[in-house]
Amino acid sequence: MIRFFFFLSLFFFFSFSLAHEDCSEAAEEVRLGCGAWRVAGEANNLGAWKSAEYVKEYMRGKGYVADLEMVSKEAGEFAKSVELAADGKDAWIFDVDETLLSNLPYYAAHGYGLEVFDHEKFNDWVEQGLAPAIEPSLKLYEDVLNLGFKVILLTGRSERHRSVTVDNLINAGFKDWHQLILRTPDDQGKRAILYKSEKRSDMEKDGYRILGNSGDQWSDLLGSSVSVRSFKLPNPMYYIP
Repeated sequence: MIRFFFFLSLFFFFSFSLAHEDCSEAAEEVRLGCGAWRVAGEANNLGAWKSAEYVKEYMRGKGYVADLEMVSKEAGEFAKSVELAADGKDAWIFDVDETLLSNLPYYAAHGYGLEVFDHEKFNDWVEQGLAPAIEPSLKLYEDVLNLGFKVILLTGRSERHRSVTVDNLINAGFKDWHQLILRTPDDQGKRAILYKSEKRSDMEKDGYRILGNSGDQWSDLLGSSVSVRSFKLPNPMYYIP
């Protein structure tokens, strides 16, 4: 009888171990699959998807915040490592939407990127001036300012939204930037990567050294006149070329 219970215990132990191993492997496969999906989404390699549930879970869960905090931490470490010149020409560029300000309340009501983008509806949201701060970016922003960088905000928003954007930024805690650059009528229709490259080139012509650049789109960071270090924030909801 003792031998019977001994072998019975071994059976349950090995069964549990195998089941636990299977669950662990399944969980790992899910984790890898979700990570691969997000990278493919940010690289614009995906076609239209049927459900935004994964995006919702990521944006509302711990993963998005953890990724934002990691970007902010690494950018802050780089900023502290730089020896700034005395002429006040060392600059750090920040994008605005999904970099400093979060439009998650808008996208939550529009399928987390599943719906076709509607410029008029989004403009209506912008004009409310209610976008909250992305907290890890606010910390980085304050650290960069305190270190002595000239902070330049470079956004794809239209010049007609300057006033509401300024008010929204200030109300969200962003203050004391050196310059806020928005799209003028001459910039309308340009691809983001070209528009932002041209504006960075203008900064360099004015004598600025672009040491850091933070943005949620690759088009915020790539092109010409790129920064010494660029920091990409996560955003699987949309892609802007």
